[in-house]
Amino acid sequence: MVTKANDIEALKIGESVSFSKTIRESDVYLFAGITGDFSPNHINEEYMKSTKYKKRIAHGVLSIGLASTASTMMGNIHRERRPDVVRANYGYDRIRFIKPIFIGDTITVHYTIKSINMEKNTIISDVRIINQRQELVTVAINIIKVL
Repeated sequence: MVTKANDIEALKIGESVSFSKTIRESDVYLFAGITGDFSPNHINEEYMKSTKYKKRIAHGVLSIGLASTASTMMGNIHRERRPDVVRANYGYDRIRFIKPIFIGDTITVHYTIKSINMEKNTIISDVRIINQRQELVTVAINIIKVL
């Protein structure tokens, strides 16, 4: 199937969605169980008291999982406009965990279409994740392939 301009252009540069979630202890433990990442940074309160953070932090990659939720939200908008077009997550680039996310923090994922590449059939989006104090905690670039 050849991708046509209107397949991708159903979305516009600058369109955005947001998603918020309060990170709970259960989120951190379930994520640790799924991934096998039982670092004391995430599950050992006493250990973390001796660090500069003073308390447990969520896995940085958990925030990227929540970025995937925002990507899906944008995909739902695209699907409403073009139900015949198939999208696939092609990956994340330039992921940076700028500040820690603590248990109890409410984070908001801001997902904005940055560019559309017709030759590569890709949609490039900025991912910016902030906490309830409006501090930037995670950034990334998401690439969506239009099949």
